[in-house]
Amino acid sequence: MIKSKNTLDRGIEIDLTGPQGNAYYLLRTAKNFCKQLNLKYGPIADDMTSGDYDHLVEVFDKHFGTFVTLYK
Repeated sequence: MIKSKNTLDRGIEIDLTGPQGNAYYLLRTAKNFCKQLNLKYGPIADDMTSGDYDHLVEVFDKHFGTFVTLYK
C-alpha cells in the first residue's frame, strides 16, 4: 500500500517544547519503555537524573532513540 507523507507512520514522536518535553514525562515514558523492553529502570533513571535537563534528554535518546524521535 502506498501512503502519502501525511499518513506515514513515523513511530513515536516527542516534542520537547511541549508538555511532553518536561522531565517528569520523559522519566515516566522511560519507565514504561523499560517495562515493555524488560530493562532495569533504576540505573537508567539514575543516569537521567544525574545532570541537567540536557543530560536527561541525551540519556533518554541514548536508550530509546532508535524508536523515538525527539524534537527541540
